[in-house]
Amino acid sequence: MRVGRDIRNLTLIGFMGSGKTSVGRLVAAQLGFEFLDTDDMIAAEVGMSIPEIFRREGEAGFRQLERQIVRKLEDRCQTVISTGGGLPTYDDHLERLKRHSLVVCLWASAETLYQRVRHHDHRPLLQTPDPLGRIRQLLAQREPWYRQADVLVQTEQRSIREVAGHVVHAFRAYVHLPD
Repeated sequence: MRVGRDIRNLTLIGFMGSGKTSVGRLVAAQLGFEFLDTDDMIAAEVGMSIPEIFRREGEAGFRQLERQIVRKLEDRCQTVISTGGGLPTYDDHLERLKRHSLVVCLWASAETLYQRVRHHDHRPLLQTPDPLGRIRQLLAQREPWYRQADVLVQTEQRSIREVAGHVVHAFRAYVHLPD
């Protein structure tokens, strides 16, 4: 392990549609870890769906709820954490996650992401006349944070199982666990 870090969790970051939830569930099962999704945690805590939170509180209100969740995650052990796509780009979230997690970014092109999420009507940031353009814009804004992950895994033309295998291998190599 690297100095100053107590890696006991694995956190997946990346844009919506990159596979964080699907891959995260499979990785958690393979490692024998618990799986948590930060958006699900927020929705459960406030009793509202993410789109409803965005409607009532706006993006700023939602980001405040994310801040609270990031701080709660600091006490977790043996957990695979799937974050919302924008979470690592706010405040010191990425730095805080890296204190206790190996941070893995799942990456795909804007076009691939659009194909994966184009029929999802529960994505508040894509409720726009040009969702592909919005994905390109947000992806460009978030890329500097995504590239600060410990590991970057390309998900283009890979199955969920293949991506999960890469993530599990990276985690085991990082914390020196046997395969």
